[in-house]
Amino acid sequence: MSLLYSRSTFVILVALLILFSCHHHRAISSRAHAAAALLDTTNAATDRLALLSFKSLLSDPSHALSSWNESTPFCRWQGIECGGRRHPDRVTALSLSSLNLAGAFPPSVANLTFLKRLDLSNNQLDGQVPVELGRLSRLQYLNLSHNSLRGSIPAALGRCSALETIALGYNQLEGEIPPDLANLSSLTYLNPSHNTLSGQIPLSLGNLTSLRLLDLTRTQLSGAIPSTLGRLSNLKFLYLTINNLSGTIPPSIWNISSLVHLLVGGNERLTGRIPQDVGETLPRLEALFMYQNQFYGPIPASLANATRLSDIEINTNFFSGTIPPEIGSLQLLQKLLLYKNSLEVKEPDDWGFFKALTNCTNLQYLLLHNNKLSGLLPTSISNLSVSIEVISLGSNSLSGSVPEGIGNLVNLNHFSIVNNTLTGSLPASIGMLQNSQILDFSYNNFTGEIPSTIGNLSRLWELYLYSNGFSGNIPKTLGNLRHLQQLDLSYNKLSGMIPEEVMAISSLSAGLVLSHNLLVGQIPSEVGNLKNLEMLDVQGNKLSGTIPSTLGECQVLQFLYAQMNSLQGSIPSSFRALKAMQELDLASNNLSGEIPSFFEDYSSLYFLNLSFNNFEGEVPKTGVFSNISAFSVQGNKKLCGGIKQLHLPPCNIKSPHNKHTFRTLIIVILVIVASVIISSILLLFFFFYSRCWPESARDPSTSLKDHLRISYSELVKATDGFSATNLIGTGSYGSVYKGVLEGEGEDSVKVVAVKVLNLQTPGSLKSFTAECEAMKNLRHRNLVRIITSCSSSDYNGNEFKALVFEFMPNGSLEDWLHHEASSQAESKHLSLLQRLNIAIDVASALDYLHCHSGTPIVHRDLKPNNVLLDDDMVAHVGDFGLARFRTAQKSASSIGFIDWIRSSRVWSGEQSLCTWRHLQFWDTSHGDDDRKKTHR
Repeated sequence: MSLLYSRSTFVILVALLILFSCHHHRAISSRAHAAAALLDTTNAATDRLALLSFKSLLSDPSHALSSWNESTPFCRWQGIECGGRRHPDRVTALSLSSLNLAGAFPPSVANLTFLKRLDLSNNQLDGQVPVELGRLSRLQYLNLSHNSLRGSIPAALGRCSALETIALGYNQLEGEIPPDLANLSSLTYLNPSHNTLSGQIPLSLGNLTSLRLLDLTRTQLSGAIPSTLGRLSNLKFLYLTINNLSGTIPPSIWNISSLVHLLVGGNERLTGRIPQDVGETLPRLEALFMYQNQFYGPIPASLANATRLSDIEINTNFFSGTIPPEIGSLQLLQKLLLYKNSLEVKEPDDWGFFKALTNCTNLQYLLLHNNKLSGLLPTSISNLSVSIEVISLGSNSLSGSVPEGIGNLVNLNHFSIVNNTLTGSLPASIGMLQNSQILDFSYNNFTGEIPSTIGNLSRLWELYLYSNGFSGNIPKTLGNLRHLQQLDLSYNKLSGMIPEEVMAISSLSAGLVLSHNLLVGQIPSEVGNLKNLEMLDVQGNKLSGTIPSTLGECQVLQFLYAQMNSLQGSIPSSFRALKAMQELDLASNNLSGEIPSFFEDYSSLYFLNLSFNNFEGEVPKTGVFSNISAFSVQGNKKLCGGIKQLHLPPCNIKSPHNKHTFRTLIIVILVIVASVIISSILLLFFFFYSRCWPESARDPSTSLKDHLRISYSELVKATDGFSATNLIGTGSYGSVYKGVLEGEGEDSVKVVAVKVLNLQTPGSLKSFTAECEAMKNLRHRNLVRIITSCSSSDYNGNEFKALVFEFMPNGSLEDWLHHEASSQAESKHLSLLQRLNIAIDVASALDYLHCHSGTPIVHRDLKPNNVLLDDDMVAHVGDFGLARFRTAQKSASSIGFIDWIRSSRVWSGEQSLCTWRHLQFWDTSHGDDDRKKTHR
């Protein structure tokens, strides 16, 4: 009994112990779960604060982050994803692509420690990529492409061991590719393309064995392609185009059998051959880009074994030999670009590839120009795929004629056979190429009439038939080409009149060139329909009659060539509206009357030829007429006047009938002066203003020769980096600095005043233009002399404009009249005689501006601040930013600084010289004949 009792007691005790243990475990577990929940809540709050910090540092003009507010849980904010079974309230994805967000990249993103996906692409982020991103150990996807990020690629990204994608393309990143990225064993996508990186491709990238895409396009990398990249056995896409790479493509690259795209074009210094077995070693190849390098040797026939090849672009190299016909077996081939090589066709059988290409039913682009293909143009061209869009066979040695079957290629968009020796007439079937936009048959030996069926090509943009032997009339049906932008029929034997229908093609904008034919009759008045035309060239014909006044309606016309015709009459007054004119040639006609003075107002005109006509009267002196090398009036026997270099007789002086002389009376009130002195001053003023002083003789050409060539860097050096110690003063549109220019010869050092325009201020550019226009031809002892100008870019690429003046050591009249009390107050005191001299100097300057400067100029801002004093206390009027020219019709603001710059024949170029030189290019891509001029 006692034993039984003892056993029962033991069982009860054990049960109580077990019960107590279970209760204690549940209590501990409950407290652990509570603690974990509290920790998750705390970490979630950290994520929320990180997101709010991110938002606060960015500009959000599109209000894309308006949902990021207190009333909405952050896991439901736009672009936010939270997830995970164990941590449902932690941010795992931040995707804010294409929302126009701007500002520096907020480093607070690195506090989202559970982040797996970060996509901020296609925004306006700037600043550097935060190194703090290296703390995101869970990050798998990083896309920061298409922003304005600067600085280097952080090496710390190499610590994000889970990274699979890095997309940093289209930014402004610099520096080298960090070798630490080679630690990312899971990386499959690496794209830092379109940045300004430096250095070489790291050898260590060969350790990224999971990599499928490596895009280093336009990264300015140099050196050799590492052979270690051959270890990337999973690589499908290798993009190395447009860099500075050199050497050969390592053999190991040609053995990456997984490659789908191999793009190494545009490096210019890569060399070597394509392996003969390339089709076997790269069987999956779909795109091969090797253009613009120095590769050589034959094109391997084994390319046909890469049956997926659709895009072959190996143009602009030194490949030679024949084109293998095996390429015709590539059923998926869409682009075959072999132009600018040394490929040959010597025998008829060498054209076998052309017939084979008829099997390529997907072929769209066939570019073979600038090679050594000779012989008859194959008739099989008519049997190419109907899907073909571009055929370019120019600059070879092709002969024969264009086959009638060419009309079968109904989707042909661009057809060029320029610069060959093709003969015969163009087939009427040309009119069946309904989708054509560009046809170029120039520089051949075609004859016969231009097919009228070309008028059926309603989508045509450009038609080039120049330098052939076409005859007959210009087809009126060309007037149906309502999308035509450029028409060039020059250097043929076309006759008859210019069809009115052609002059009615209002879409013509780039150019209408009908020169060097046998055209007769007048220029149709319908030319006024060409309101967007930039160039009209009808020179070298037999045109007669007057120049139509409607030509003045072509207000964007920049180049007009009508020389070597039989035009007569005067230049229409409607030409006054042609303010955009740059080159005007009317030489060798029968034109008469006076040379219009409004040519002086053409601010863009840099070449004017009126020679060998019957013009009479005075030659203007300003604008284009101030530069002897910019215009020609020889062969006009009744001209007079003009600049001295013309050596023309002086014109008879005629009494002006309606000449208004601007006289200005300045009343000087001198309070503490004896009556005798006052009378003397009044007498002097009466004597001075009783006549207009004769204008100082000057040679207009000197206004061009005196301008120095000066660069932005020279101005930086002259003003000690535009330092505050050299600041003379500030105004509405900019600041003025004292500077020292160093030169050669006796005057090796010149002290100048540099007026730097603040282009952010409204009206500053107009003020700059006005001041240059007003002062470009002014020469007077009482005007501030302009030395040169600077229109360039600063070291950051921002637009920079400045004017350089003669330095006035004694400052402005304002400083002397209203100086502040100081130790120098007594020294800044003007005597009565000095005041009188200054007044006379200012009056003399105004008299010159109003009476003797050619077109009268009104200063409009005359005040003591704009009257400067030199060493001898001689006054000089300056600051013509608000000046206006007075004409009989109206007062117009100056807008002619471009005229001064261009008339000097000097332009700003890549060297940031602050005066520019006009460049005129001659298109010789089609041979040695320089008769076709192209203006850019």
